Amino acid sequence: MTQGDIGDFILDHTVKGMPGGIAPFRLGDIGRQGWNVLREDLPLPLAVLKESALTHNGSWMRRFLEESGAVIAPHGKTTMSPQLFDRQMQDGAWAITVATAHQIQVAREFGFQRIVLANQLVGRQAIRYVLEELRRDPGFDFYCLADSTANVRRLAEAAQAAGLNRPLQLLLEGGFAGGRTGCRSVAAALEVARAIGTSGNRLVLRGVEGFEGLSRGASPEDSEKQVADFLDFLVEIAASCEAEGLFAPGPIILSAGGSKYYDIVAARFRQAKLGRETLVVTRSGCYLTHDSILYRQAFERLAQRSPELGHLGTGLLPALELWAYVQSRPEPTKALLTLGKRDISYDDLPVALKWLRPGESKPSPMPPGHLVTGLNDQHCHMTLPADSPLAVGDMVCFGMSHPCLTFDKWQVIGVVDDDYNLVSAVRTFF
Repeated sequence: MTQGDIGDFILDHTVKGMPGGIAPFRLGDIGRQGWNVLREDLPLPLAVLKESALTHNGSWMRRFLEESGAVIAPHGKTTMSPQLFDRQMQDGAWAITVATAHQIQVAREFGFQRIVLANQLVGRQAIRYVLEELRRDPGFDFYCLADSTANVRRLAEAAQAAGLNRPLQLLLEGGFAGGRTGCRSVAAALEVARAIGTSGNRLVLRGVEGFEGLSRGASPEDSEKQVADFLDFLVEIAASCEAEGLFAPGPIILSAGGSKYYDIVAARFRQAKLGRETLVVTRSGCYLTHDSILYRQAFERLAQRSPELGHLGTGLLPALELWAYVQSRPEPTKALLTLGKRDISYDDLPVALKWLRPGESKPSPMPPGHLVTGLNDQHCHMTLPADSPLAVGDMVCFGMSHPCLTFDKWQVIGVVDDDYNLVSAVRTFF
């Protein structure tokens, strides 16, 4: 499939977010329908992406990377939208990161040539597929993680059985107590690295990787110190491997960086003294859409600890919004809206940003005191002042936390301009 094939995807009223009774049409023609969200041309709830914020965020991250000397392999699991992957590659991304065999398959189906599996490659079908793709396409540049000799042995055996004529590229993963995968000590990491080195060139070690995003301290400063210490541990692993000559030729890849601490990752890895060229790869997946809670707070903290980045201009902006109707005001200080867990992420409860009475041309900021208190499958519970202006039928715009878990609830998401005219749409492949 190609990006053009996505444009040929047929939309009708069985697709969530499409009006009832419409004649089927191509996704690529959605901008020709003349639809506007604020005119109620589409049913709510409705997820939309703001084009101006996507453009701004892509530009900001490009400037950050130029200044930091790092490259980015954005985590595709956030959006699972090949159209947005392509946008990120056009912005200069080094690779696309994925987490599962399914996500590899989607990225390969749309022709992405450099993929980082930020996970161990395990299981017969996943290993078979990757090795077949490596045999089929000499241009496929694939990396996966290793944190055990058992996995290394399994991969080496599979590569030999598949007759792979080039080595499978591995990143040695470091981890920390209570965290996710990864070697917990330099000694354990060296054992895995040596096993890679004795695989008969069926596997090669290309770098060291870790995920710092689960670090939790008693304060933001404590969390950041834990992150820095963990990154130093990854560099220590890399230095120990380099001292034994365990890396393959080429730059040593140092990779980490979710969507909270990529400034610390870039700065800490840039200071690594490994005696040969390094390539610093961050993997933030949420920068493109950002959000209104979790990553907004994380970026505010980033701006505090890295004030030198202030000259890059206005920081990241939330691009993903959810619109819903007020459907009931059964009590003076309670409203129910047409939004639920089937529509929006709920790691943190959504936040009401603005509202519009149908017929008006411009949304108003949501007054204080309008708080989401709970979500059911299809209902949003909101407490509000007794004198709230909200009435049944009014439209409310919500921001959310953790955009990954909103994208997976929508097969198609419209892209709007700043006047909420629908100009295009993206399709997701969860």
